[in-house]
Amino acid sequence: MTVPALSLKDVRKNFGPTEIIRGVDLDIKLGERHAIIGPNGAGKTTLFNLISGRFPITSGSISLNGTRIDALEPQRINRLGLSRSFQITSIFHRMTVFENIRCALLWSQGYRYSFWSPLWLQSGLNQRAEQLLDELNLLGRRDLQAGLLSYAEQRSLEIGITIAGGATVILLDEPTAGMSHSETEYAVDLIRKVTEGKTLLMVEHDMRVVFDLADTISVVVYGQVIASGKPTEIRANRAVQEAYLGALTE
Repeated sequence: MTVPALSLKDVRKNFGPTEIIRGVDLDIKLGERHAIIGPNGAGKTTLFNLISGRFPITSGSISLNGTRIDALEPQRINRLGLSRSFQITSIFHRMTVFENIRCALLWSQGYRYSFWSPLWLQSGLNQRAEQLLDELNLLGRRDLQAGLLSYAEQRSLEIGITIAGGATVILLDEPTAGMSHSETEYAVDLIRKVTEGKTLLMVEHDMRVVFDLADTISVVVYGQVIASGKPTEIRANRAVQEAYLGALTE
């Protein structure tokens, strides 16, 4: 039996007396593109925070490629092969686009706490950064301060930072939020390209994106998974229609 890339077993999270995540069981297959959808306040981002180690779980277990990670710090989880993006764009605005990507590459390329080795002399590192920028269609913005990029370009840069560390499991939290239709189409193509061969778990409100990208969709309502399956199954699920999709199925 193949070990899931990511496995949640009876995961619960309380904030004080309030139970936010109420017994989530979820297996993400290796190489799968899996979307989590649900109404605002359903607990989707909280799940991401639990998986990535930002919040501790109250009970249950979370495993990455068969290894328990629910008691680990975020940096330990990242070094085991999981990386995530955030709803609010998280980049170094005053650094150049190139410097942002190069920083994200340092650990995975074997550079540790070396203060006497100038980065501009590391040809292999710099070449890899430029290669990744080319994949992101940002090479022409190489020397621009990241804060001067358009919103869509900043989101593309953040996706690049997320994958730069060589993680095999990628978590994207609303990667197309706030984008125009054309920007969204570009972002979907980019996500499909840069996550090829990796496992993708994403939270997304745009149903066009979800049904275009996802192999499997899980629906979270009030901190519980009420349905999980292929896009056609989710679209036809009566409970999902009543809880969330509504007019999408009409």
